[in-house]
Amino acid sequence: MEKHLVIDHVKFSYEGLFNPAELYNVVAQWFYDKGWDWWEKKNQEMSLPSGKQIYLILEPWKSVSDYYKLQLKLKIIMIDMKEVEVEHDGKPVKLMQGVVRMTIDGWLLSDREKKWNNQPILWFLSFVLEKYFFKRHFEKFVTWLKSDADDVYTHVKNYLNTFKYTYQH
Repeated sequence: MEKHLVIDHVKFSYEGLFNPAELYNVVAQWFYDKGWDWWEKKNQEMSLPSGKQIYLILEPWKSVSDYYKLQLKLKIIMIDMKEVEVEHDGKPVKLMQGVVRMTIDGWLLSDREKKWNNQPILWFLSFVLEKYFFKRHFEKFVTWLKSDADDVYTHVKNYLNTFKYTYQH
């Protein structure tokens, strides 16, 4: 299996009000709606004197052909979270005040089932086919990966910026 790095540390940072559970659900629902599978590599919560911290590493993937697979890695770190109560539509709402940092990496994986790496001649043949005959397929999947990564980035950013303006007091 060969990993081609396509997206390298795209970062996003937000400071303000948010709901950690809703943020997680926004990300999970986006991947579910787009047909991605995923593995939650890490979901860790700590209480520190400076506030709560949540550290998530999500590794979603999508098989796009018999040969290629798209893979993203989202690191979401929520730090210095303190519970606050704000008023929205005349009702008290409990949210967290803190910092959210997100990093996205993305790869296009070839030979996803590891059928072509067993013998040197097969590996060489796959290399030649990929570089010269299936170049358009490769480029199409790279574009797809970039588009989905940009879409999830924008989706999370819009969700957090909505909070910024909805819950001002």
